[in-house]
Amino acid sequence: MAFEIERIEDEALAALPRGAKVSPAGLRLINVTYVGFDGAAHEGRMICAKSLAAELTLIFRELAQAAYPIERIALSSEFDGDDDRLMAGNISSCFNYRTVANTDTLSLHALGRAVDINPLYNPYIQKGVIMPPNGEPYADRTKPFPFKIDHDDLAFKTFAKYGWKWGGDWTDDVDYQHFYKPEARIVRAVRRI
Repeated sequence: MAFEIERIEDEALAALPRGAKVSPAGLRLINVTYVGFDGAAHEGRMICAKSLAAELTLIFRELAQAAYPIERIALSSEFDGDDDRLMAGNISSCFNYRTVANTDTLSLHALGRAVDINPLYNPYIQKGVIMPPNGEPYADRTKPFPFKIDHDDLAFKTFAKYGWKWGGDWTDDVDYQHFYKPEARIVRAVRRI
């Protein structure tokens, strides 16, 4: 199994716009082995925050060793950063310099701090709109179906073990494909004399 971390030498891989709030120096390319829906081992690439690269390789190593099925892992730049295409094609990915759907807020994907796993089977539901649309059969989480992420799923347990949060736990809009690790905030205490 291949699990490697590389510096980003080809800036086109990250597809960063001018004025981006992240640079290639703050990102890493990780090469991972994963088990596809066909049961065979495959190689995939992701870009993530430099600070999370080692942790993500550990997470994906654990998933591969347990033969956790992921249909495909690919760079968002292979799909021109089109999140709709990534989700509809069930492409698992991490870095994508974009905003949260239907907002002007920068996504944690834009910082390499979020990973989507098997998005077709684990749709994002925003104000009743199911994304991707072809994920509609998988929006009802009370039904049993393969590749569903829930609290009993190995992907949930593995990401949670490393302190990642899951969009399936949100109370308003829910994002069943989405694992994220926000940056730690430095809290400063002010002492008054």
